[in-house]
Amino acid sequence: MNTLLIANRGEIALRVMRTAHRLGWRAVAIHTDLDAEAPHVRAADAAVRVGSYLDIDAVVAAARESGAGFVHPGYGFLSENSAFARALEGSNGVVLVGPSSDVMDAMGRKDRAREIALAAGVPVVPSYSLEDDPSGFAYPVLVKAAAGGGGKGMRVVRGPADFVEARDAAGREAAKAFGDDTLLVEKYVESGRHIEVQVFGDTHGDVVHLFERDCSTQRRHQKVLEEAPAPTISAEQRAAITSSAVALAEQCGYTGAGTVEFLLDNATGEFYFLEMNTRLQVEHPVTEEVVRVQSDKGSERVDLVELQLRVAAGEPLGFAQDDVTLDGHAIEARVYAEDSFHGFLPQAGRTSIVRWGSGDGIRVDHALEPDQEVSTSYDPMLGKVIAWGADREAARAGLVAALGETAILGITTNTGFLRALAASDEFRDTTIDTAWLDDHEVPAPDADLARVFGAWTEVLLDTTGTSGPWRADGWRMGADPAPDTVVLGDDLVVVDRHRGRVEHDGIAHDVRLVSAADHTVHLLVDGRAEHAVLNVQRDFVEVVHRGQRWVWDRPDPFADHAAAGGDGTLVAPMPGTVLAVNVAEGATVAEGETLGVMEAMKMELALKAPFAGTVTTVGAATGDLVKLGAVLFVVEPTDG
Repeated sequence: MNTLLIANRGEIALRVMRTAHRLGWRAVAIHTDLDAEAPHVRAADAAVRVGSYLDIDAVVAAARESGAGFVHPGYGFLSENSAFARALEGSNGVVLVGPSSDVMDAMGRKDRAREIALAAGVPVVPSYSLEDDPSGFAYPVLVKAAAGGGGKGMRVVRGPADFVEARDAAGREAAKAFGDDTLLVEKYVESGRHIEVQVFGDTHGDVVHLFERDCSTQRRHQKVLEEAPAPTISAEQRAAITSSAVALAEQCGYTGAGTVEFLLDNATGEFYFLEMNTRLQVEHPVTEEVVRVQSDKGSERVDLVELQLRVAAGEPLGFAQDDVTLDGHAIEARVYAEDSFHGFLPQAGRTSIVRWGSGDGIRVDHALEPDQEVSTSYDPMLGKVIAWGADREAARAGLVAALGETAILGITTNTGFLRALAASDEFRDTTIDTAWLDDHEVPAPDADLARVFGAWTEVLLDTTGTSGPWRADGWRMGADPAPDTVVLGDDLVVVDRHRGRVEHDGIAHDVRLVSAADHTVHLLVDGRAEHAVLNVQRDFVEVVHRGQRWVWDRPDPFADHAAAGGDGTLVAPMPGTVLAVNVAEGATVAEGETLGVMEAMKMELALKAPFAGTVTTVGAATGDLVKLGAVLFVVEPTDG
């Protein structure tokens, strides 16, 4: 039996284990103390503790200790770390499921990868030298880190006056993220589509592509929705882009799964090589859902992890390019612990109820459970919802429905945002380019229907003998039951259950109960079938409707709300680490001046003075771990 150590955590570790177990392999997990009881640890055949997922020596030692002959790095962490690959290559027979360290070195740096692309005849983005005079650049330009990816160390510069500041900021971010502040300067395509090609190479010299994905729906270079195949390219463009990807993989002697990323200029139709990811991608499921490989058994779905393991074991791919075809369309949505409608701030906390969408053509890759702590220690991605359909519109409709059924309570997620985005006319019509989400807002869902569910359920629980929170005390006159008044936060909602009516702020709805069980309530609201998942507690009501979460706290009649906002107090909007404190008590500051910087879940947030004044309180020091709501600075306004 082959033994595979998975040098990762969460949903990708579970996904790799599923294939390993199907093939009869033994799966070994690694974990930190924080993950000692995590789902991927419980699913493994054996587990080894490490101090950090980034500790190369500890991970290599875990492979040796567990008797693993293979190590799958997943994505993130050490997956594209050539030093890790080199350590495994020298570890007496432990094989990395991925390319060699030399290929990682070559393709992991955008500058070297660019040279290889040119040698392979692949078009690259026009570039400039950092030694050149910025006043001579044709703006806009993109300054980006030569090492690493994921949107780190990237800045769009629109004029020479902003170049030095953007260059320095990108360099600092690159040094922090990758330990290397080398930068590239390239033409910035204002309207483009992000097209990437899945390539596979074996150790026998064969390289094929498994068609392409479109990842244009992204925010600040972070992908949000991905789909396969690309819906807007022509057959000629597909042939040119996929053949370029294969040529690049052949040029560098690539083995295993890799992704070659391109930028397609909407204005010209030209495409340019961006970078190569030397690992399995987060969005690999959309490829698995649509790609078919012809064999003696007929047309079969592709399992990219199985191909990775077979190639790592020295087997040939076993099929040619002509054997690869497409069937239908697939779209993936990344579910994150973040508040998308309030600055995309990362969230942390403990889940209570966790329910994922399901149905024909729906696949969910996740490692999230009820009563699970979601911390700021790791990436905020909680899972992925993937929808397959016979065509793009069928896949899109399936995704919207599955996201609408997804309910994660206890923490705020971006599920409601994803559903609204997938349901939008812009996504339906494929008009979203790589910059769209940076320039447009997705309208936040209205809380009206969620409020109906919260108030109706409160009255339902009370009338069935379970006391719900905050039902106003009152009295009855005559035999006809009076409506109930429910307080949800600052909202007063009138529920007349006997007449089937719910009213708030002058808006009334006709409501009929269909069913209520296991925290799920189905209602007919104005003749429309709706459902929500609720957690009703003594001090709060929590509702998830169409993927969006609302929480109404119990109002405190003794609380003083007069100082909320505008009083110069800056509090931590999320739990995290203070990276910088730029002022001391007594300092005079201008409006908008950055007082400090904090970080949580890989996101930096500048804390700026709301007005000109004097700093009277500095509540934290550099390096402090602060809780949500901690007072960090207080500024008193300048007189007059």
